[in-house]
Amino acid sequence: MKQNGIKKNAEFRKVYKKGRSFSNKLLVLYMYRNNDNKNISRIGISVSKKVGKSVIRSRVKRLINESYRLNSDRFKLGYDYVIIARMACNGKNYKDVNNSLLELFSKAGLIINDEKNYN
Repeated sequence: MKQNGIKKNAEFRKVYKKGRSFSNKLLVLYMYRNNDNKNISRIGISVSKKVGKSVIRSRVKRLINESYRLNSDRFKLGYDYVIIARMACNGKNYKDVNNSLLELFSKAGLIINDEKNYN
């Protein structure tokens, strides 16, 4: 099943401007309540050139996307999320990125039945 994504610059700016942010060592999460469609959540991933060259940036994007995809059934619906990778993401494995993402969503109160089990 294809995920709904935030693609346009104006959509990213709307989430940055009106949304709330949460951060940890590896990632920054911006969240904004999506009033258009409360049955879906959309995600946008941003990785700066400061993180590394294109191969590294693509790998970080894939790790974040896969972590979100596998855990999306645990997250509340009706939000737009923008996830920004920090320079510390360079060289991290899937487990580190997954734990970081779950920690952010937990901090934001977006996990359904939060048990704080990040393995």
